[in-house]
Amino acid sequence: MLGYLTRIENTFIMSGVASSQAVKMSLESAGSVLVVDDNEMNRDMLVRRLQPLGYQVSTASDGAQAMDVLMQTAFDLVLLDIMMPVKDGFEVLQEIKAHNDLRMIPVIMITALDDTSSAARCIQLGAEDYLTKPFDPILLKARVATCLERKRLHDQERLYRNQIERYNDELQDRVQQQVQQITSAQLGAIFAMSKLAESRDPETGEHLERMREYCKVLSEYLGRLPKYQSLIDQEYIDNIYAASPLHDIGKVGIVDSVLLKPGKLTAEEWTVMKSHPIIGAETLREVDRQHPGNSLIRMGIDIAESHHEKWDGSGYPYGLKGAEIPLVARILALGDVYDALTSKRCYKEAFDHNKSRAILQENAGSHFDPDIVDAFLATEDEFQRIKEFYQDSEQ
Repeated sequence: MLGYLTRIENTFIMSGVASSQAVKMSLESAGSVLVVDDNEMNRDMLVRRLQPLGYQVSTASDGAQAMDVLMQTAFDLVLLDIMMPVKDGFEVLQEIKAHNDLRMIPVIMITALDDTSSAARCIQLGAEDYLTKPFDPILLKARVATCLERKRLHDQERLYRNQIERYNDELQDRVQQQVQQITSAQLGAIFAMSKLAESRDPETGEHLERMREYCKVLSEYLGRLPKYQSLIDQEYIDNIYAASPLHDIGKVGIVDSVLLKPGKLTAEEWTVMKSHPIIGAETLREVDRQHPGNSLIRMGIDIAESHHEKWDGSGYPYGLKGAEIPLVARILALGDVYDALTSKRCYKEAFDHNKSRAILQENAGSHFDPDIVDAFLATEDEFQRIKEFYQDSEQ
């Protein structure tokens, strides 16, 4: 940080808020100048010319010393002689313009050589201006003032840009916090709605909690495979975790006489029961129509509508086959069946993990996507841990 900008930013940091008065005072200070010349008389003459104008003037007698001083002290302008020992002015100018912290300092080159080739080379190397000896006092004053004004304006622009960036970062953080709060509220509402649907079925216990964990485990595993890396990212995993509880939300539209019937359903009753994926999907589509663009709701639609489809096309409600079935639904289908197999129902006892695994393997390529079954086999230890952690109270 250099010159005016250093003083301005220090004021901002110390006060906490950069008041307009402090900024104005910093920007209106005369500025600091480094005079670099191997001739002592020339250095003294420039000091005598510039100090009465209000500038803070320092000197260096060669190029190497000049670079040492520049690395330790901030300056707003460098008056740089070309013909010097150790390092000439061209070398020093190149080093200044190549250094990230120094390159914005304006440089006026000074030489006794009044030739256009030296002037052209200085400009090509990044010098802001060029003066020849002996100095014309009026020209010296004008060119120094012009370079410092240009530097002042640049520092002011940089200060304002940094302030705007800080304000934008703060605003973005606040917006992100609000979005997170809204998202948390939305997810809470979704889960509450799913629990409401689930409450009509007294046998499901901790089903929803297990389902979203099963889906997360399978998605994370598949997402590491080359075949699925372009489809499954962190947003996908987060969405399936949040949307999986919506899979049976359509059961709110099924009459109690069918939903809660303890015995086997008649053909007519089974037709009614098989409508719950359509009811759930249409319910969520209405949400999507009113609030379009939500990827979580779109995933919820696919889950609700297709989680009873089967890989061989024998499922419902539409008889989709293979990759026609959305991937999220294929993932959830395995978790749903595994949970049903390992849970107690009024018509059966809970199967152990080994028996349930054998049934899933037998149905790979018919009921289930073979890739999803392979993912289950690779993560079955995690399935068992989830099952143990979220045990139904009656078990």
